[in-house]
Amino acid sequence: MPERAAIRVTVASGASDVTVDAAAETDVDVAVVGAGITGLALTHSLAERGVSCVTLEATDEAGGVINSTPLEDGLIAEHGPNRIRLTDGIAALVDAAGLRDDLIVADDDLPLYVYADGSLREVPFDLSTFVRTDLLPWHAKLRVLAEPLTGDVRPDESVGRAVRRSFGATAYRNLVEPIYGGTYGSDPDRMPVRRALPALLRMQEEHGCLLRPLLERAMGERETPPPVSIEGGLQRLPSALAARYADHVRRDTPATAIERDGERYVVSTSDGTITVDDVVLTVPAPVAADLLDGVAPASAAALDELRYNPLAVVTMYSDARREGFGYQVRRTESLRTLGVSWHHSLFGRTGQYTAFLGGMEDERIVAQNPADIGTVAADEFEAVMDAAAHVRDVWVGRRALPAYDESWAALDRLDLPDGLTLATNYTARVGVPGRVREAERVADQLA
Repeated sequence: MPERAAIRVTVASGASDVTVDAAAETDVDVAVVGAGITGLALTHSLAERGVSCVTLEATDEAGGVINSTPLEDGLIAEHGPNRIRLTDGIAALVDAAGLRDDLIVADDDLPLYVYADGSLREVPFDLSTFVRTDLLPWHAKLRVLAEPLTGDVRPDESVGRAVRRSFGATAYRNLVEPIYGGTYGSDPDRMPVRRALPALLRMQEEHGCLLRPLLERAMGERETPPPVSIEGGLQRLPSALAARYADHVRRDTPATAIERDGERYVVSTSDGTITVDDVVLTVPAPVAADLLDGVAPASAAALDELRYNPLAVVTMYSDARREGFGYQVRRTESLRTLGVSWHHSLFGRTGQYTAFLGGMEDERIVAQNPADIGTVAADEFEAVMDAAAHVRDVWVGRRALPAYDESWAALDRLDLPDGLTLATNYTARVGVPGRVREAERVADQLA
């Protein structure tokens, strides 16, 4: 790989001033605020149900957190999600966008690793790996099998406490803390189960314990959709949806307020007003709080309390040729990297690796010079992979990841008037498939 390739640097100051766009005196059933994947999935679902809507976006690009940037040498910098699961909802959107032939489907049997005690150690997703992996010593494996005897997970206990009590301290330290905590950049001991991991409660209610469904998955009795990307980057999906629904999606027009008008709402913009029966906000909490301040001030104040974690995303080229999803880093290691995704083996992007740094416990890193962040990522990659890495792109988001910490208790104070709906990563599950499912649920309610 030649050294001539330039390094791109992008700094996102946090949740952008996502606003709405409208023509003067528009009158429709629904105003959808935000043309990220949730807003566009909702646009698609409403159109299928015959509900008139206008989808409103402040910026000149659709996608929200899905942000792909082509680089030199054929690399694709994914500043948001690096892959998505091909659920039925995602597949329907891909087909609606005309992108089925451009899907890149990864091998779901590729290994995932945790860097612990100076080595990459395989995460056990099946029984044979569970038996052979050195990520868990035998006493920890036996402790995992004792989970049905440990009592129910409680909604208000932390994810950290629930996992340690259910599966043991070693499984928590070597598996859940680096994988789950590292993914969100949060401390699982500060993440209440009912807000951060409600799936545990659903699994427990359905099966009476957590071990049984985990074993069913390990034995192949539960199929999971494969991880996918798209030729040219994931942002092609929202871009294509926005193009398909160009008569609904309006961009580059800031909103000023949402007001009541009898039983309806008026959304004011720099270009005029939109009168609607319902407003759906799909934007980050600070933006939603600004727009709700005039119609639901108590709920706006609650949204202002939600914390987001910072994240730095470093796209690199390397001659390393390992096969797998990538690795997460155990918190007790002396590295600042949270994890590294291996696009090389996942999606055939030759030599591409993406490192993630920051999070709740390393907020200061996003204040560093981007070139210095890239140096940290490359040096730590070389220490783990024993191969040099060359930085191609550095993106910094100061409020990039929902923290799902104790500040999420503020959501208990949400009390929105009829006709106002939040469809976001703070009201339902994060992740693109979760966003699409919520959009479908909201569309059903509005239809």
